[in-house]
Amino acid sequence: MARQTRQQRRDRRAQQQPALAGGPPPRGPARPTSNGGSGGDSEPSRRQPRSDERHVPGSGPIHFIGEAWAELKKVEWPSQKAVVSGTAVVLIACLIVGIYLYLNDTVWKYVVQHLLLR
Repeated sequence: MARQTRQQRRDRRAQQQPALAGGPPPRGPARPTSNGGSGGDSEPSRRQPRSDERHVPGSGPIHFIGEAWAELKKVEWPSQKAVVSGTAVVLIACLIVGIYLYLNDTVWKYVVQHLLLR
């Protein structure tokens, strides 16, 4: 099952009460421990894996691809206009840097050949 989308998380947070300024965030109800105690002097309980956390041999790549696909569905992809304008900015910046490096190389070539090697 895919995780919540960004908009679902925002909606959930908007429904919750905001925390007081400077204070800690509100805590949820306490969960009982598996050994029945309140976690005092008794033996610490081991965390039991949830059913969706259990490792099934051979399901690693399949599980990974499923989670990767779910994450890709949540990506806010740029519009075509944004991609074109971003590409234009990068190409212009490369052109400016290339011209600067060419001119700098030409100047230093002249300095070395005509002033330092005489």
